[in-house]
Amino acid sequence: MVLLHVLFEHAVGYALLALKEVEEISLLLPQVEECVLNLGKFHNIVRLVAFCPFSSSQVALENANAVSEGIVHEDLRLLLETHLPSKKKKVLLGVGDPKIGAAIQEELGYNCQTGGVIAEILRGVRLHFHNLVKGLTDLSACKAQLGLGHSYSRAKVKFNVNRVDNMIIQSISLLDQLDKDINTFSMRVREWYGYHFPELVKIINDNATYCQLAQFIGNRRELNEEKLEKLEELTMDGAKAKAILDASRSSMGMDISAIDLINIESFSSRVVSLSEYRQSLHTYLRSKMSQVAPSLSALIGEAVGARLIAHAGSLTNLAKYPASTVQILGAEKALFRALKTRGNTPKYGLIFHSTFIGRAAAKNKGRISRYLANKCSIASRIDCFSEVPTSVFGEKLREQVEERLSFYETGEIPRKNLDVMKEAVVQAEEAAAEITRKLEKQEKKRLKKEKKRLAALAALASSENGSTPEEHEEGDRC
Repeated sequence: MVLLHVLFEHAVGYALLALKEVEEISLLLPQVEECVLNLGKFHNIVRLVAFCPFSSSQVALENANAVSEGIVHEDLRLLLETHLPSKKKKVLLGVGDPKIGAAIQEELGYNCQTGGVIAEILRGVRLHFHNLVKGLTDLSACKAQLGLGHSYSRAKVKFNVNRVDNMIIQSISLLDQLDKDINTFSMRVREWYGYHFPELVKIINDNATYCQLAQFIGNRRELNEEKLEKLEELTMDGAKAKAILDASRSSMGMDISAIDLINIESFSSRVVSLSEYRQSLHTYLRSKMSQVAPSLSALIGEAVGARLIAHAGSLTNLAKYPASTVQILGAEKALFRALKTRGNTPKYGLIFHSTFIGRAAAKNKGRISRYLANKCSIASRIDCFSEVPTSVFGEKLREQVEERLSFYETGEIPRKNLDVMKEAVVQAEEAAAEITRKLEKQEKKRLKKEKKRLAALAALASSENGSTPEEHEEGDRC
């Protein structure tokens, strides 16, 4: 007769239970479902064989991670080998997770079963677990589950703060929104201030510069030779500054009241501040891309690389995409419309904004976009799965795209991919070693500063402790 045992994993430890009358139970599943809720009936069919408590919360977290990944932990191995019968063919072990069941069967040789009756028995064990184990209360079991749940969740969502791609997704989305808003607000400033000084629109094309000039000039009648130097500083062009001064003297614009001018200047200052923030945000995006995806940034640029990551949802998702998907990423509507109408499918999506597509001839745009998508897929995988990401591979991949573009135009044969990657691997190892040395040096400096700070605190504490008895003695003498 096969002996049926059930393995139950709890936040406080592992429990091994034996089932009585296994043949009848396996045939009467509805009766099992009914007796699970009744503690007396459940005790008649289930008996606790062994209980292995976790010594600490850290050990509990290690075992929880091992079970979730389908790995047999040493604690679990010791429990099963100690308390299960030595004749493995006569033992049937019921487990809740198929992955851990497969691992136990492969490493220890016990036949494992999941689902059906086992699921109902485990439901009953979970319900009455605090009654099965002596000294365990329902409140302590709930606290252990809550603590382990927090630790397990915290460990799963904990990432390297220097390689979080969520910040890139938010930054590029905000950057695109700022571009639209700044353009809309600048056109509003142009129309509003254009009633007073219409000639300025023809002289200045840049939106940010126009808003700065509108804020600086104000009433055009007050513009004179004394302000010419500041105009040259804002426009960075002496001829334009002179043209603005001449135009202000013979302008056809209407006069403007003081209150209208105040509102125009206030709105212009807000547009200028938005433009300045846009520049700082772009700098921030470049620094984050150099940390998270340096190869992709070196290959296709920070802005296009960030848009690819944002459209895919994360760098990991982008790394999982095949090159054919990366090629048309961002052109989904055009793709499905072409499939529906049986027309020509799009050749490129977001990678169209790369300089390589614009430099290619019309007949070669599809070929270079396919090649570029292939290299982007490789670069994203290198960035995602390398321990110390560097821009070496991205620079080498960019050289390959340049050579392929030259091949389409002149016919010059590019280098083989194997030779280029061998060079890249050597350079990447050197760069990674240099980065590791810098990080170690920074860590040593940090530890040295921390040691000095702790020593200073200890000296301060000892001096305070040493002065206290003397002060008390002097007080007593007085």
